[in-house]
Amino acid sequence: MTVESMPKFTRPAAHLWAAIPGDIRKLLLSNVWCGHCRHEVTITNFTGVVKNGDLLLVGKCSECHSDVARVIESS
Repeated sequence: MTVESMPKFTRPAAHLWAAIPGDIRKLLLSNVWCGHCRHEVTITNFTGVVKNGDLLLVGKCSECHSDVARVIESS
């Protein structure tokens, strides 16, 4: 079993991320588009910041390790 490091979030990003229910967070992390693999993948080794009021997760594709990102729009 491997141990992954805890994601690094800015304080505002951590606040937005914490407001999302755990089951939804899991779905969001496992439904990220990888332009290299050309299908949905799980994001790994990600960080979180707030850009224009939306949560931006930036990390690596779980399959090919290319850069991927996920924008979670705030409501």
